[in-house]
Amino acid sequence: MAEDVFKALADPTRRRILDELVERDGQTLFEICGRLMAKHGVGLSRQAISQHLAVLESAGLVVSRRQGRYKYHDLNTEPLKRIVTRWLGPDASESTP
Repeated sequence: MAEDVFKALADPTRRRILDELVERDGQTLFEICGRLMAKHGVGLSRQAISQHLAVLESAGLVVSRRQGRYKYHDLNTEPLKRIVTRWLGPDASESTP
């Protein structure tokens, strides 16, 4: 639902997580925490970052997959495309500025 996407995007830490996944998809929680600390100075606990990831996953913006002992997080842009096309039409997500 669009409301979940807007709620997820309202938080700056969640937007930074998405930025990191845009830069490099398929990261573990440990990798995301390290990148947030190194690049943005975000020193939250793994539990706090995990909760942010849960909100992003609930909104459909992040998809997680297990591989062995590790859980990888991937960006899913489909919910964003649905929001763009809702108000700007189906060609809006394909146009360039």
